[in-house]
Amino acid sequence: MKVLLTGANGYIGRRLKKVLIGLPELDLRIFVRNKKSVSQAILDKYEVIEGDTFSKEDLQKALEGVDVAYYLIHSLNKENYQDLDKLSAQNFIDIAELCKVKRVIYLGGLGVKNENTSHHLLSRLETGEILSSSKTVQTIWVRAGVIIGSGSASFEIIRNLVEKLPFMITPKWVDTYAQPIAVDDVIAYLVASLNLEYNQNLIVDIGSKKMQYKEMMLQTATALGLKRVLIPVPFMSINISSYWLNLFTPVPFTVAKALIEGLKSEVTIQNENGKEFFPNIHPIGYIEAVKKAVLEIEQNQVISRWSDADGTIWDKNHQKEINDAIFVDRKEADISSYDKKKVFGAIKSIGGDNGWFDYDFLWEVRGIIDKALGGVGLNRGRRDSCDLRLGECLDFWRVEDIQEGNRLLLFAQMKIPGSAWLEFKIEGDKLIQSAYFYPKGIWGRIYWYSLIPLHYFIFKNMISKILENSTKLGN
Repeated sequence: MKVLLTGANGYIGRRLKKVLIGLPELDLRIFVRNKKSVSQAILDKYEVIEGDTFSKEDLQKALEGVDVAYYLIHSLNKENYQDLDKLSAQNFIDIAELCKVKRVIYLGGLGVKNENTSHHLLSRLETGEILSSSKTVQTIWVRAGVIIGSGSASFEIIRNLVEKLPFMITPKWVDTYAQPIAVDDVIAYLVASLNLEYNQNLIVDIGSKKMQYKEMMLQTATALGLKRVLIPVPFMSINISSYWLNLFTPVPFTVAKALIEGLKSEVTIQNENGKEFFPNIHPIGYIEAVKKAVLEIEQNQVISRWSDADGTIWDKNHQKEINDAIFVDRKEADISSYDKKKVFGAIKSIGGDNGWFDYDFLWEVRGIIDKALGGVGLNRGRRDSCDLRLGECLDFWRVEDIQEGNRLLLFAQMKIPGSAWLEFKIEGDKLIQSAYFYPKGIWGRIYWYSLIPLHYFIFKNMISKILENSTKLGN
């Protein structure tokens, strides 16, 4: 069976990919925006097509000869994501018809269309309707609500609120019902959909026990061994709730707002097709799912995170800006007497719980300011304490390029009047650390000049601390 996996770098896609590559009966093809975002082991063993769903030519290369295609694409981080989602889905199903694809498997969201349906959920529903519109391509539309797993946006929000706030002022939306489901169970349904003996379109609603969001919070506290008190209030607008989540959880304001808007309506199962067509899958309970997610985090086994990027090709999008950067702060150090492999290991360990080698309080202040402005702040941390991969988030940076033993380039995702990068390069016996800034207007220039005193201490100390930390690393 020839299978195409799209969205392979996303939260669900990475986990599904890990399962699919373990199935020898499949001929797996992977569709990504940037091949650099895929490990060399995958590139050596599997066919990887580079492109995106807005190009019909790219889609034809990806779907040619395919029997079953997974559609795991969503444009939530874009302002006009609803229009983009519809265009992407229409392109995909049109080319799937042309290439005589037999089945498309799509993961969407639970819910129904009504006056309370959020823009985010409406977009997911419209995508499913478009993918199901073909007369020749069968679509299995799997619909899940709140996904519980290490790195999922929903779980990170709930976990952070419960861990940080002994008393929580809760708005009306915590009374809304949902049917959460463990991420491993979602993957099980997606994998089982490959060989389902059914030849018509099918909507499969999945989830565990029906419960309110306040029950999820209290059961999360129980799973974490904590006691928490919820204080309900009859007010608190979507914007206020979004800022609240932005302040106390890793998600930025835009993502928080999209998720909060979705809490106006219930996300519960509308059919029993999960039980009828997949009788061997029995979703685990909520507390068990939470404990499993926490264990993954504690054991540093987080496979994917909600903030995983799609592998943007940095050199196409940012190389000119870096070359044209008006402001550059560069520091160099002689590393002839150091183990270069360990030096790069120290570079890769930066951020998250490891800190930024010194003046961590200044970084924390900057993170708080960013959060107050609706940015991502430092709460996102890092997925793994030692390893980094292209496209993933690191505090309020994103890994824009990584060349093992040679280069790490970070792109700033904090709220700033311009574009900024932080680069570490090993060239011969030199470690070169560069901060680039491309200002936007007069405020960008004022911003840069106001930070010069801080940069002097932070960046000068950072390069020396990298070398110091490298001597502490094991083999």
